[in-house]
Amino acid sequence: MKLKCFFILAIQGLATCALAQPEKTKNERLFIQNNENNNKPSKVLHAEPLYIDLIRDLGARKGEKEWNVGLGLTDNYKYDAYEALIEYEWAPINRIGLEVELPFTFYSPSQFEQKDSIPGHRLNSLKLAGQWSFFVNETIATSMALGYIHEFELPQFKAYHSFDITGNVYNPFFVIAKRWGTNFHTLLYTGPQLIHHFDHKTISMDYQINSNIHYMINGTKNFMGVEFNKTFHENDFDMTIRPQLRLGIADNLLIGIITGIPIKRENERLSGFIRLIWEPKHHK
Repeated sequence: MKLKCFFILAIQGLATCALAQPEKTKNERLFIQNNENNNKPSKVLHAEPLYIDLIRDLGARKGEKEWNVGLGLTDNYKYDAYEALIEYEWAPINRIGLEVELPFTFYSPSQFEQKDSIPGHRLNSLKLAGQWSFFVNETIATSMALGYIHEFELPQFKAYHSFDITGNVYNPFFVIAKRWGTNFHTLLYTGPQLIHHFDHKTISMDYQINSNIHYMINGTKNFMGVEFNKTFHENDFDMTIRPQLRLGIADNLLIGIITGIPIKRENERLSGFIRLIWEPKHHK
């Protein structure tokens, strides 16, 4: 419980500090031009979501790379789930982004639950992904991409008799993003997710529609906005609203702060997530 309170207070404190940052005085149009027109292949500056993040920027340029470290907490009725992830993404050639991610989940029972009644700690999967930006138009400030995520699902730590893969997750997706003027950004990320369970020899499917709107502060990469993460599964519909903000704390270091609010509290209540983003400089 102490750890959960500390995590929530940390998110609130970081959000307060981020909102208290003074607005930059650089000209916004000049800032956008500096990010887009560097005698390189076309690229549009977009505010991209922080929870369901993309595989590199839309319109990725060769040599770009990024490390992400994430920490999250979801308050369920029977237990708390603590998320952690390590992620590396890079662009080997123009327009192509690749990603490797290791997502972990650790569980803590609520006050009246027994430890053996909750899921076991686990490295959820080995996640590999690719993304191709097939349309980038600076004139209309619009980008589109196709991508694919493949997850090799892994067992709980206590079931590691051998390094067995328990299933596969197949997730093709489509992304379209548009900047409206200089500050407002919208993005739609959508696609099916097919889960192949080896033990049951079955395949289940759900469909994800993730829509986003953000406001980027003049002359910076700082933004505030909201994600609407929607999932359709057979006759069931779930949506989590995720208010969020991103703050630059150094030239190539950003922090993202996200709160999760489910519209139907079937199994979980509020959640929080922090993402630390480091973009190493690359040779031109």
